[in-house]
Amino acid sequence: MNGFVIAAVLCAALMHALWNVLLKRHAASGVPTMAIVAGSGLLCAAGLPFVAAPAPASWPFIAASALAQTVYYRLLAATYRDGDLSHAYPLMRGCAPPLVALAGLVMGEHLRPGQWLALGLVCGGVLAIFLDARRQARADRLTTSRTTLLALATACVIALYTLIDGVGVRRSGAAAGYTMWLFALTALALVAQGTAQERRALLDAALRRPGLLLGGGALSAASYGIALWAMTLAPVALVAALRETSILFAAAIAALVLRERIGRARLLAVVLIACGAAAMRLS
Repeated sequence: MNGFVIAAVLCAALMHALWNVLLKRHAASGVPTMAIVAGSGLLCAAGLPFVAAPAPASWPFIAASALAQTVYYRLLAATYRDGDLSHAYPLMRGCAPPLVALAGLVMGEHLRPGQWLALGLVCGGVLAIFLDARRQARADRLTTSRTTLLALATACVIALYTLIDGVGVRRSGAAAGYTMWLFALTALALVAQGTAQERRALLDAALRRPGLLLGGGALSAASYGIALWAMTLAPVALVAALRETSILFAAAIAALVLRERIGRARLLAVVLIACGAAAMRLS
C-alpha cells in the first residue's frame, strides 16, 4: 500500500467514526439509521449520471452486498440502542478484519509475515479497547451480554459484505459507479422493508433534521467508497484492517469532544493500532 492509499483509507476511517457517533447520539429509535442510509442513497443516486456504470459481472455482487448491508444497518441500530459506543464499536470493527483475512486466503490473497504482524497489532489494540470498555461498562450484565452478541453478529455481516465487495468492485471496472449503485439500492431496500411508522418518521426526520440525513449520508457513502476504491489497489484484508483505525478516531472524539476519560489500557490499545498502521506502510 502506497502512502496516498493509506492516507485515503485513514480519512475514510475518520469519516466512519464520525457518522457512527452521529448514529449513537440519535439511537433512541431506528430512524436515524434509516435517515443516514436514505441520505447516502439520495446523494449517490444523484451522482449516477456522472459516473461510469459498473460492468455486468459485478451486478450480482452489488445485489448480494445490498442485501447484506440492509441486515447490517438493522443490526447496527439494535446494537447502539442499548449498548455503549465504546463497547460495541471496537468489537464490531475489530472482529471483522481477522474474519476477512482468513476468508481472503480462500480468495487467493497471501499476506507477508510483516503484514500478518500489522494485522495482529491492529486487532490486538481493538481487543484491548473492547476489554477495557467492558470493564468500565455502565450497563448491567444482561445488557452487556446482549450488546456483545449483537456486535459479534454485526462483525460477521461486516466481514461478509467486505468480502463480497472486495471481489465485486474489482470486477466492476468502475469503483465510483459500483459504490453509488450499492448505496442507492441499499437505501431502497432498507426503506422498502421498513414499517409504515418508520417511513413516516423518516419523512419527519428529513424535514426537521436534513443535516443528519445529508451529512451522515455523505460521511457514510464517502467512507465506504474510499475503502472500495482502495480494495482495487491493495489486498482486501489490509484495507479492512487499516480502516479499523476509525476506533482511534472514535477514542479521540470521545476524549476531546465528549470529555470521556482515556485510561492506560485504552491508551495502550491506541498505540497498538497506530503501530499496526505504521507496520502496514513499512511491510
